[in-house]
Formats: sequence, C-alpha cells, structure tokens
Amino acid sequence: MVIFWFHCTNSAVIFSWSADVSRKVSFSLLLTFDRPCIQKWLNEGNRRCPQTHQVLPHTVLTPNHLVHEMISQWCKDHGTELPKAIQYNDEDFVTNVDRSYLNSLLEKMSSSISEQKEAAKELRLLTKRMPSFRALFGESTEAIPQLLYPLSPGRADDTDPDPDLQEDLITTVLNLSIHDNNKRLIAEDPLVIPLLIDSLKSGTIETRRNAAAALFTLSALDSNKLIIGESGALKPLIDLLEEGHPLAMKDVASAIFNLCILLENKRRAVYAGAVRVIMGKIINYTLVDELLAILSMLSSHQIAIKEMVELGAVPCLLSIIRESTSERSKENCVAILHSICFNDQSKLREIGMEENANHTLSRLAQDGTSRAKRKASAILERLNRVALIAHTA
Repeated sequence: MVIFWFHCTNSAVIFSWSADVSRKVSFSLLLTFDRPCIQKWLNEGNRRCPQTHQVLPHTVLTPNHLVHEMISQWCKDHGTELPKAIQYNDEDFVTNVDRSYLNSLLEKMSSSISEQKEAAKELRLLTKRMPSFRALFGESTEAIPQLLYPLSPGRADDTDPDPDLQEDLITTVLNLSIHDNNKRLIAEDPLVIPLLIDSLKSGTIETRRNAAAALFTLSALDSNKLIIGESGALKPLIDLLEEGHPLAMKDVASAIFNLCILLENKRRAVYAGAVRVIMGKIINYTLVDELLAILSMLSSHQIAIKEMVELGAVPCLLSIIRESTSERSKENCVAILHSICFNDQSKLREIGMEENANHTLSRLAQDGTSRAKRKASAILERLNRVALIAHTA
C-alpha cells in the first residue's frame, strides 16, 4: 500500500492507493482527506469532492479514526514518529458554502412536513458536530424564527407539531445555546422561551429533557435568568421534577438551581411548590446531592423554611448528616438546619436532643468542610446559649 500524506491532523491522509487490498477499502481511503487541506478547499468555495467531483450535500467533516489508526500503526512498525496534529478552531472554517447550506435548510422550515423533518434532522446534526454552524446562527436575527417556524403558534396549519420534528428543533436550540454568543440572542427572541416552556410539558421525553437543558444553558447569563423566570418556566420545571423521569431529572434540577441563583426566582420557585416536591424526592433518596443544593438556596426564604419544618425536614436532614458519605450533602444539610434554627426556634429542642444522643453536629464541626464547620459551630453556640438561659432562669 502506498500512502501520500502531509504534516496534518488526526485524519492525516490526503489520498491513498492500494494494489493489494479490496476495491472497497481503496475507495474508502480515497475519500479520506487531511482536515486542514480539505477545509481550505471548502473555504475557497469548492462544493465538489476533489476526487470524485461529485457535488457535496453539505460540508460536515467526520474524523476517519480507522485511517488514523492505520497510519499510527505504520509509523510504529517503521520506527517513524507520528506528526503532531495541527491546532485549529472550527469557527475559523465558516464558508460561504456553509452559509448557503444553512439558508437552504432554514427555507425548508416553511415547506412541507417531510421537508421540515428532513431539514430539522440535518440541523440537529450540524449544530451538534460543528461549532461553526452554531456561530452562523448569530449572524442573522431571522435565523432563530425561521428555525422554529414549524412550532410557532401563528403558522398556517397551526396543529400540534410532529413529535419527532419538535424533538429535533428543540435539540437544535439546545445545541445553539451552547455557543456563548448565542445565549442572549436566543433568550431575547420572544418565540424561544415560551416554546421551551411548552416543550417541558409535552413531546417525547428527549424533547422535555432537552428543553430543560436548554433553559439551564441559557440561564448562564443573569439577564436570561430574569427572562426565563418571568416567563413562567419554574412551575413546569418543578412539575417535570415531580414526575421523576430518570432521563430528565438531572437536567431539570440543574435548570432550577441555576435559575434560583437570582433572588426573584427563589420566590417564584417557592410559590410554585418547589419545597414540597424536593423534600419528597430527598426523603425517597432521589438525586439527594443536587436537590439539597437547591433546598439550601431556597432556605433563605421565610415561607420555604416554614414548609420545610412542616414537611419534617429537621429529622430528615439530621439523618443524612449521620449516614451520608457525601461532604456536599452534609454541608447543605447543616446550612439548611442553620437557617431553620435562626428563623424557627421551636426546632432547637429537637436538634439539641439529637446532639445529646449522637453528637452529630459536634462531629461535623470537627470533620466537615469549612462551610459545614462554620454552620455546625454556629448552631452549637445557639444551643449552648439557649441552654444557659434556661439554666439561669
């Protein structure tokens, strides 16, 4: 076998020719290119394969791991050092061909359902694989509305969206939201957040999960946290959390946590029933670490503390501190207990009895994380002060 190659990236082959292997293998190798070189070819506006001269349907590049492995083995067998990969940025490789292809796909979103579904699947794939395609959406304020036209309430047929089409489009929004420059553009489009909220309630579980993940990703910006909270996203997120589908739980919890960093959203989450749902999950040992982090954040709200007490949070939290091996869980438990103690003195006696019986807080004050030590020590001081006052009286 003769292989012609360059100082290049993982798929370090420009072309190859084989005289002693099957025609099938030879053909597959002939379509493997050195990535920077083929990308340069595409950047220059070429839309045909340089070997077959056939028109390319798109410009997605897929690594050829088989060829890379063959080259690596050849180098090893012949004592030759494998050339180092050239570092490149996918976003440098946006071509006019890419722009034209994106526009053609977006135009299909106002065509027949079959064309919409075909284009949506392609866009889902492109935005997953290619950062450059994610960046392209930021070049036009019309791209997002065009993408989501099949889901928009004002479309011509105005029927329930096809579940597969909905899943592909919502997943594409998730892929786009990963790109930092898209976060504000997506969240500020009046169509997007309401559609994500609708998708939390209906569609495949993958659609609902990816809608939650998109809200989480978009909420990285504080301004977006406000938009998402004001749009009413917390109630359907909490409802989906309560539903408890294992595929969606972590994405939902992450979205709720991120949103509740904003003070206004803490209040919204409390009034939407977050405490009851989260306590129920924790008592059933579901996603304990993640949900305790949310509960700890909500414990700065007076109504949240009242609900926690009514739902039996104190014995539950003390039990977790005693039995859990997670330092994160213990830390959040004692932080919540600290808020309860300093806002509802009626529970001090119960905590004091636990301390006398098991020295739970004393152990945490000695061996916990720095935050856990501070919170546990503050509760112990409070207990000692109350005991001293009672003794003096």
